[in-house]
Amino acid sequence: MTTTIATETQTAAATRTETRNPVTGLVVSASRIVLSVLFGFHGLQGFGFFGGIDGQGGGVPFGSFPGWWGSVFELVGAALLCVGLASRPAALLLSGVMAYAYFTVHAPMGLLPLQNMGEPAAVYSWIFLLFAAIGPGRFALDTLIKRRR
Repeated sequence: MTTTIATETQTAAATRTETRNPVTGLVVSASRIVLSVLFGFHGLQGFGFFGGIDGQGGGVPFGSFPGWWGSVFELVGAALLCVGLASRPAALLLSGVMAYAYFTVHAPMGLLPLQNMGEPAAVYSWIFLLFAAIGPGRFALDTLIKRRR
């Protein structure tokens, strides 16, 4: 009897997932693309673009940790997430990069994100964790590859 209930519950959950509002996949995809492009700009700042890290066009020294490597992870992860390729692992990596940035750079300056200027790092970390959990949405290379299999 318990097995029957569990099977019916799993079937009902799968049906709800498949029949959710068709706009949801579009909104998730659009949000993923816009947020990854915006985040990619942060990665480019580490290389001196958009005013650089100092507002004067300066970049982080080549190969330095964590600055240069963080910029590489941000840029490559944002590009992967933007096109939706390996999006869940990329989003999880970016979530970790932002959590690391928050706890090593911002948290020592104060307890709360508003006090330590770490609000963007905290928000990006949670947004990327959300994308790692829910997936890339309808319009992503991962989704296209999955459909072809």
